[in-house]
Amino acid sequence: MRLVKLFFHLSYRDCERKQVMTNPLVTPSWLAQRIGDPSIVILDATLPPVGVTPPVDTHARYVAQHIPGAIFFDIDQLSEHSTHLPHMLPTPEAFSRSMSALGVGDQMRIVVYEQEGVFSAPRAWWMLRTFGAQDVRILDGGLPAWIEAGLPMNAGYVDRAPSTFRSKFHRDAVKNFAEIQQMIAKHEQILDARSSGRFTGVLPEPRPGINSGHMPGAINTPFTDLVEDGRLKTAEKLREYFTAKGVNLAQPITTTCGSGVTAAVIALGLEVAKAKHVSLYDGSWAEYAQRPEAVVEKTK
Repeated sequence: MRLVKLFFHLSYRDCERKQVMTNPLVTPSWLAQRIGDPSIVILDATLPPVGVTPPVDTHARYVAQHIPGAIFFDIDQLSEHSTHLPHMLPTPEAFSRSMSALGVGDQMRIVVYEQEGVFSAPRAWWMLRTFGAQDVRILDGGLPAWIEAGLPMNAGYVDRAPSTFRSKFHRDAVKNFAEIQQMIAKHEQILDARSSGRFTGVLPEPRPGINSGHMPGAINTPFTDLVEDGRLKTAEKLREYFTAKGVNLAQPITTTCGSGVTAAVIALGLEVAKAKHVSLYDGSWAEYAQRPEAVVEKTK
């Protein structure tokens, strides 16, 4: 009888873990119950908003207030610096060293949040998963939801003891320019997270020297369409949205944007909506629009 009870308990725990893993979003109360758990690491992955002058110092904001135990995940600093393209993935070896030094282990539960809105935390979520982290979640509603729930805040720097992160690069999660060209030729699904004005070519790109417009056959899914009251929309609303856009969630999908950041918001939305095969074009429009052989379309 004791063996039966033990088997049931283990099976229940396994099922519970699988169910949780199917949803990348967690609530403030879920995280609050686990504060102080050494197997959980919390990351503030806030990038400065684009086009705001003077630039927002998100690291200073982190130092001023953060969820207890959170460390700052600096997307810019953790990206590849040998290229002129913004926010590109580093090498697996470099990412392993960086995460290990921050105290992020590859067997830990990782919870990512940002200081407001839905913008850059999904990029950190995607980076970590692409490099093999097994259990990565995003705090639904981010820091505002935590504060609204009346949960405690800390200030100052947080130092974690070094850990061990062994990157296992998921090549299928990333698309390069050559693969995007093949997808265009095969009329496969490419979702573009940029605003409709930039997608159609009516509005300019924020980066100088880059024309606006879109890839042939791409579907415009502005990342802001996936957000409601500072949170990602529900799974049902996301499925309705993608269906209305003509997206087949059962077929392969690649997401893109200006620099690979908000493309991850679309990837997250697709994950919540139960899409089957999702990848991200890391170079995104910053690379594509600068390639002389790339075809750029504009909507008249």
